Amino acid sequence: MATPLSDPSLSPLRTIAVIGLGTMGTGIAEVLARAGREVVGIDISEAAAAKAAATLETATARAVQRGRLTEQERADVLARVRTSTDLTAAADADLVIEVAPESYEIKHQIFRELDGIVRPDTILATGTNALSVTRLAADSARPERVLGLHFFNPAPAMKLVEVVSSVLTAPTAVTAVTNLALDLGKEPVAVGDRPGFVADGLLFGYLNQAAAMYEAKYASREDIDAAMRLGCGLPMGPLALLDLIGIDTARTVLEAMYAESHDRLHAPAPVLKQLSEAGLTGRKSGRGFYTYDAPGSATVVRDALTPLESSERNQGREVRSVGVAGSGTMASGIAEVFAKAGYEVVLAARSEEKAQTAKARIGKSLSRSVDKGRMTAEAAARTLDLITPAGSYESFADVDLAVEAVAEDLEIKQQLFQTLDKVCKPGAVLATTTSSLPVVACARATSRPQDVIGMHFFNPAPAMKLVEVVRTVLTGEDVHATVREVCGRIKKHAVDCGDRAGFIVNALLFPYLNNAIKMVQEHYASLDDIDAAMKLGGGYPMGPFELLDVVGLDVSLAIEKVLHREFRDPGLAPAPLLEHLVAAGCLGRKTGRGFREYARR
Repeated sequence: MATPLSDPSLSPLRTIAVIGLGTMGTGIAEVLARAGREVVGIDISEAAAAKAAATLETATARAVQRGRLTEQERADVLARVRTSTDLTAAADADLVIEVAPESYEIKHQIFRELDGIVRPDTILATGTNALSVTRLAADSARPERVLGLHFFNPAPAMKLVEVVSSVLTAPTAVTAVTNLALDLGKEPVAVGDRPGFVADGLLFGYLNQAAAMYEAKYASREDIDAAMRLGCGLPMGPLALLDLIGIDTARTVLEAMYAESHDRLHAPAPVLKQLSEAGLTGRKSGRGFYTYDAPGSATVVRDALTPLESSERNQGREVRSVGVAGSGTMASGIAEVFAKAGYEVVLAARSEEKAQTAKARIGKSLSRSVDKGRMTAEAAARTLDLITPAGSYESFADVDLAVEAVAEDLEIKQQLFQTLDKVCKPGAVLATTTSSLPVVACARATSRPQDVIGMHFFNPAPAMKLVEVVRTVLTGEDVHATVREVCGRIKKHAVDCGDRAGFIVNALLFPYLNNAIKMVQEHYASLDDIDAAMKLGGGYPMGPFELLDVVGLDVSLAIEKVLHREFRDPGLAPAPLLEHLVAAGCLGRKTGRGFREYARR
């Protein structure tokens, strides 16, 4: 069924010129035309203008096929768009949206020429995501009519639009553009003028750190991307996203952010400069962090950096039985995962009662899976029968793999590893599920550090596909191979990383969360606007403040402190607002109040 077009009377901005008909400009033109606006598309290149017209033909034809437009509506949309290579075609526009290349020189020239072409009441909007709107406005003859209008790519699909005011912008101009964004079916977020605004301001620091992590050879490009997709539920990994955005574009945005913030997290990773200057700018050139089958293609092809197939890896030790140490949610979840894969599991806690309680929790979880049709009652019963609760770690005498999931306290873990060293048979693999403590410190508590490795599961363990496999400098190759094979059998995606704070996911996630807190602390944007920006503009399943309240502010603060201590970067210092909330006992959902308030259960 076709959807009715929007009523253009809802906004006084009836005729709109779009300058720059690349992917973004063409997408904006389509959005405007489908919302009933008269659109003038302008580009200095006749080829670009012709390509934009052809793209609109294709996009609207596809909309008809999918029942989103009728043939008549499609004809009306196309009739509302005309293209030109002359700026004077913008003379009658109520609003001009400039999406030219990210260069002050180019944008200043466009704005100066427009001053002599458009009416005095015309609003001029820049689509920049990196340059200063204030600087562009100050150079115009009508600074009060200049603002930022930042769409996200692809413009027809992405809901977020950032409406950026400078100190010079008239409120009436902001209101008119905000009303337009609403009429386009977008969700406008009002922000002040600073590089990156909200969404890109948070996103690009994270992307930059991922590039630096790859450059340091800490983890492979595939493992970094898989870790963030599977560990955080993101639609794309950071390096694949950099290739999509354009590595040269990312570098420009980061340079602008660093010039403003002087935060080392925004200083472009050297690999971005190297790739940009080599012309390896991502998908558009056919090669960036990955190699593509053609320029502009999204299809990744094998290259010299593509990892070996699993059959080409080292062989590990045989694992038939697994011991899980602990009685909390994570321990019971991990025990459930192993039992579902057919392993005999010993679930040991500090008392028989705690172990029985943990097994009962697994029973309830399996019952829910049966209720939801994910497994049969017989399979659930067989799984539960594979789990033996025990009140002593002596029961680990015959296990092939021992996994500890006790409190995140180094002293407690070291004491446990000393015990495992005594009770586990020679050749047993000893694994820690720590998310932030040094694995090597656990290894050194034993007489067999070569048998110790990190297996960082994500919560809830039965549902989350990711396991970070953490090797220390002492971990044996066959131990690493064993854990990789086990991850395959339990249907988890293993990513390899070294033994340093945060591993992959937390090292990239928590600085991003910390920077979101700083935005609120500095009164730049509200909790709701930041959460909306990251969900709508970045495709994040949760906004940063929703996530912080779920994780727990005390847990988040502890991880931030570990990262700051390890890397000694001032930009990683926990935001004072986070420390204040934790000190006040506002720890998130578990206490009923964190960044937001929650109804008590």
